[in-house]
Amino acid sequence: LFAIFAFATCGGYSGGLRLSVDCANKSESDFNIDIAFAYPFRLHQVNFDAPTCEGKRREKLSLIGDFSSSAEFFVTIAVFAFLYSLAATVVYIFFQNKYRENNRGPLIDFIVTVVFSFLWLVGSSAWAKGLSDVKIATDPDEVLLLMSACKQQSNKCLPVRSPVMSSLNTSVVFGFLNFILWAGNIWFVFKETGWHSSGQRHPPDTMEKQPSGYNQGGYNQDSYGPDGGYNQPGSYGQVGEYGQSQSYGQSGPTSFANQI
Repeated sequence: LFAIFAFATCGGYSGGLRLSVDCANKSESDFNIDIAFAYPFRLHQVNFDAPTCEGKRREKLSLIGDFSSSAEFFVTIAVFAFLYSLAATVVYIFFQNKYRENNRGPLIDFIVTVVFSFLWLVGSSAWAKGLSDVKIATDPDEVLLLMSACKQQSNKCLPVRSPVMSSLNTSVVFGFLNFILWAGNIWFVFKETGWHSSGQRHPPDTMEKQPSGYNQGGYNQDSYGPDGGYNQPGSYGQVGEYGQSQSYGQSGPTSFANQI
């Protein structure tokens, strides 16, 4: 939507101004000199006729400047941003599995978002400068200076209507809003990439190794008595006749009563 507003307010613009030249000889005057211009603002191709206040002769003049490069660059960015946003929306909704496959989709999306953010900044700045030049070139007071009749003190040249630039001002605002929108979206697209996932993975905490005494020098090998520890062979597993069993260590068989 922001991209639509950006290219619609710039690419669909058409405006004009009206001038009045009051010659000393009233019959040679022209009070309605209309000059129309539009996107892409090749003003040097905008021609108009103006009286010279020297008989019926009129002169053919044109506005000054060609600002089509910045305007067309801005509109092109807006159109492609709109198309990419539309395509990305379709992919997000209907092809989510393909988008996340091999992490290729998020990486491409991230790179394109960064590129568009940069282009919006450059395009909006260039068009803001271009619009400033368009305003100067279409200023009625500046256009009146182009007429030879207005250089004579006996003639009166006045601006009747100035061009309305509100939509063009809006296009610049939407251009920078698009830059903020796309630049802010970089973070959300980055979170979908594998780079963010790998950055969030913390290395597993190094567990302190258990003291070797538990397995090697502890209960398994330390002797509880003179004949060996708890886990020495023959401690509980060898039972003799009628309650006779081997001792906790490795000594010979003894009676259960003697053990008590």
